[in-house]
This record gives sequence, C-alpha cells and structure tokens, in this order.
Amino acid sequence: MSERFDRLWIGADLATMVPGEALIRDGAIATRGETIAWVGARAALPGDASALAAEVIEVSGRWITPGLVDPHTHVVFGGDRLADFVRRIGGETYAAAASGGSGIAYTVAMTRGADDATLLRDATRRVHAMIVAGTTTLEVKSGYGLDVETELRMLRVARRLGALGATVRTTYLGAHVVPAEFADRRDAYLDLVCDEMLPRIARERLADAVDVFCDTLAFSPRETARVLGAAQRCGLPVKVHADQIADTGAAALAAAHGALSADHLEHTDEAGVAALAASGTVAVLLPGAFHYLRETVKPPVASLRAHGVPIALATDCNPGTSPVLTLPTAMHLGCVLFGLSPQEALAATTRNAAHALGLADRGELRVGARADLAFWNVAAPDELSYWLGANLCTAVIAAGEDITPQPSVA
Repeated sequence: MSERFDRLWIGADLATMVPGEALIRDGAIATRGETIAWVGARAALPGDASALAAEVIEVSGRWITPGLVDPHTHVVFGGDRLADFVRRIGGETYAAAASGGSGIAYTVAMTRGADDATLLRDATRRVHAMIVAGTTTLEVKSGYGLDVETELRMLRVARRLGALGATVRTTYLGAHVVPAEFADRRDAYLDLVCDEMLPRIARERLADAVDVFCDTLAFSPRETARVLGAAQRCGLPVKVHADQIADTGAAALAAAHGALSADHLEHTDEAGVAALAASGTVAVLLPGAFHYLRETVKPPVASLRAHGVPIALATDCNPGTSPVLTLPTAMHLGCVLFGLSPQEALAATTRNAAHALGLADRGELRVGARADLAFWNVAAPDELSYWLGANLCTAVIAAGEDITPQPSVA
C-alpha cells in the first residue's frame, strides 16, 4: 500500500448496500480524504491495523451503513400548520383545507412574511435533527414562495444549509400550486415560472433540479409538461409529484421526460409503473404524508417490485402533510404502512435514494464511494425500521469528516 489511510474503523459490522453483497461481520472500513479507500472483513486487512492509518477507531460491534439519503423534503418554510393538523384530526380532508384558504396557501403567506434569518434558523433546527438520525444527504425544495423574490430566497437559504456538513441538493418547485393572485390567470403564472423564474434560477445556479406537482389540486399533465420542457431546456433534471390524489397519468409523464424520480404514486396504475421501469425513474414513496393524511389507497408496491422499479423512501418533511424529520421514522412507516421489508427500507434510504437525486457516488459502502457513514447501536440493521421514536445513531461521517451535531446546536 503506497500511502496510509486517514481513518480506519475496525470491529464494525457493515451493511454495505452493494447489490448482491452479504452483510460483513467483524469488518473494517477505511477512508482517504473524502472517499472510502478500503472495505471488507477485518481479517482481510493488508497488514496490522495500527500501521495502516493515521487514526484507528475500534467500533466494538456497532453497525455501519452508508449515510442516509433523504430525496424529498420541504424543510425551508415559514410558520407551521398546526391548525390544519387539528382540523384534519376533526375529520376535514386535505382538499377541503386547501380550498378553505389554509393548506399550501397559508404556508406561502407565512414564508413570504419571514425574513431570511428566520427561515435559516428554523430550517437549521430541522436539518440538525435529520443529521443526528443518520442523514448525510438531503434534497430541499422551494415552492412556498410562488413569487420571484421568495422562491429565490428559499433556494438561497437551502444552499446555506450545506454549512451543517450534510450535502444539500436544491430543487425548484415554483409549480407547486397556482398562487392566489394568479387564480384566474393560470397561464400567466406558468409564463412567470417558465420564462422568468426558471432561466434566472438556472443562470444563478440555485437549483439542482426542477419539480412539478401534477395532480387534480395542482397542475394538469399539459401544464406539467410545459414546465418540465422549460426546465430541460435550461439544462436542469426534472422530477414530479405524481398521482398522489388521483391517477392523472403523472407517473408516465415523468417517465416520458426521463425524470430522476416520481414521488407519492398512491394512484399510479400498471401502465404508469411500466413506464417508470422503462425510463429508470426512481419511485419515491412518502409514507409520512400517507399517515398524516390518513389515506387508504397505497402506492402499488407489488407492481413496482414486479417491474423492477427502484423504490426510495423520504421524510417529505413539510409543515402541512408530513411533519416528519427523520428517515428511520420514514423507514418504520414504509414497512408498517406499505409492506416494505426492513432490507428494502434500508436500500430505499441509501442507494435508491441517492439514485433519485442523480447521485452515483454514495449510498453504498464500496471503494471509491463518497465517505458518508452512519454508525448505529443496533444488533442488526433491521432494527432501524423496528423502533419508532428512538435515535439509534451514534455518529455521522460526511465526506470523511465527523459531522455529528453537538447538543448545543439545537
């Protein structure tokens, strides 16, 4: 070996998440700079551990997984929607809340009224909670501004969250819903999104992707296709909030545009699933929203499996329909509500979630991958989906550096 490792962890049990690779008991993993330089059984190390690395850490039987990846969040927003929660507990539907001046429209008003310092402070607290629970990469959407100034502010605040140590991928969601001031001028709002906001966001490199909410409460397939086409002309990858409320053909539309992911999918039909399989689009399931909205129609998990569509899970952290902060919670809900196995849930929050963000350099413990690691005080990886409400993560490494937040940060 020509040079020493920077860090070497020994005595660990490893869930590499490399397809077809078994769990490694009494393993070792080494980093050099920002990448994984060696991984395998401790007995296979090429020499004495103490001479191999500048720092050797005995893990004493803890499990190491890839750092978790959250491919769908809305963590930057103003205010809360506690009143919506109480109304839904009383029996009001999501659609009724949205048409009654609450819902997304309320959060838009609160976000427009919040200054950048407040947005950053509150989002920092949420992302801190995510990192503490093992997340090393997350996506952050805009979509609660719905005007030029606030959408840009949201994306700039989201970019600043990267200072916490986790990778933050930003997504422009100006086509979330039509804002109240454009209620009778839908095409004019789409003009604003496609002709003004998108080119400016692309020029300023504020977004890594573009999303559209394609459903009966938001944008039609025709309108969605217009935004997706405009985004792609700006050189930005796309994704779609698809078929959450009804089957509008949004999943097939996402596939036709080569979307990174189609998210929600509760009402997607067999043809939509087949289209996702053909395009390689990842299905991102959001059990937090399903749970909070007390939905009854589940996404077509059996069909997704049968067609070989990669399944990812996300928190969908947002103030109205999924105030969920941690991926282990989403994993538990994915197993209990959607019938995923714990092994599927872990793949859904590591390698498949990374693919949903277009990231091929993480989500697996393999040589050459980004050194994003999560350490767990569990007897087996299945425990990550078993416990609800317990934080079993003991340390978090991102790009080879320890980013485990201190309690004082919160």
